[in-house]
Amino acid sequence: MPCCAAVERQFEIIGEALAQLGRHDMALLARIEHHRQIIAFRNILIHGYAEVDDALVWDVVQSRLEPLRQQMSELLVGH
Repeated sequence: MPCCAAVERQFEIIGEALAQLGRHDMALLARIEHHRQIIAFRNILIHGYAEVDDALVWDVVQSRLEPLRQQMSELLVGH
């Protein structure tokens, strides 16, 4: 499943970026909705990869990615 692995990798990068942001600017991280869940999802992908449900990953792509992208765009413009 190279396609799924590539998508999972991108989520790992997003989660790691938010974890790093938290080390540098907690106030900004706090403005990102669901940041704890995003970082936890990254940890599941990294450490529990054998148990990752592809349907869950696809659900996140379909239902959570666009709202996150919109929020990031708003923060970048306003920051």
